[in-house]
Amino acid sequence: MTPSTHPLFWRNPDLPYLELRLVLDGRKVTYAPHSHQQWSVGAILAGQSEFLCADRLHYVEQGALVLMNPDQVHACNPRQNSPWAYYMMHLDKNWLADFLQQAGIRTSALWRDTKVDTLCETALFESFVVLAELLMSAQYSSAEKEQKLKAYLARLFLQLDQQNQSTEDLLPANPLYKVAAYLSEHCQEDRAIESISAEFGYSAGYLVRAFKRHFNMTPHAYRLNRRVQLGQQALKQGQAISAVAQTTGFSDQSHFQRVFKQRVAATPDQYRRSVSEQD
Repeated sequence: MTPSTHPLFWRNPDLPYLELRLVLDGRKVTYAPHSHQQWSVGAILAGQSEFLCADRLHYVEQGALVLMNPDQVHACNPRQNSPWAYYMMHLDKNWLADFLQQAGIRTSALWRDTKVDTLCETALFESFVVLAELLMSAQYSSAEKEQKLKAYLARLFLQLDQQNQSTEDLLPANPLYKVAAYLSEHCQEDRAIESISAEFGYSAGYLVRAFKRHFNMTPHAYRLNRRVQLGQQALKQGQAISAVAQTTGFSDQSHFQRVFKQRVAATPDQYRRSVSEQD
């Protein structure tokens, strides 16, 4: 039997801060540049991939872990004719920051980005795969799963933060963040970029160039990405796809489906259906 080409999404209402994705045959998977609100870590189970993270391009293969900070634009696509399988885990950054403080790994409960895009540590990779399999199994309680998850995250972040020692430069806030905040808050609206640019004192051409240079996507792409994030939240709550398309600002359901699949590499229906825990 050939592996399913459809991604599997695992969720547990007792662990609402966690989502796990499994792709067993991703040779036809393609991602447009996108970002997540969560902190993410994935394990490449088979094949080779080009992993674009912000403006950094990595070539990764079986045995590697890939890591993405919240709101960091990225895309990971298989090399031509390469098998492609992976796990991807998304964790709520506030829950994770709070856990890392309680565990004594970090001193603050405010989220701080990690500095590593890829990690090739056999023990950490193998332990991640074991953890993912455990999470998707029905043989363990939610409490046992949370305990195993926390133990792994403590071990992982102790290593990651050893490479994170340099003090962050205190830079003045970039005024483009005000534009990004506006786009996030009003993402369901189709207001012209020219109008938004004028409100913030920019020409449209300058705003598009500067915004893309800073956020690695255009203002329009940033707005679409935020709509997809809202769509994911609504789909996880079981809302109808047609209703989600309308409330998140898409012109129609087919437009929503197309944009969603470009960024999630799954249809809205595939994403909404989480797998049953397997024996």
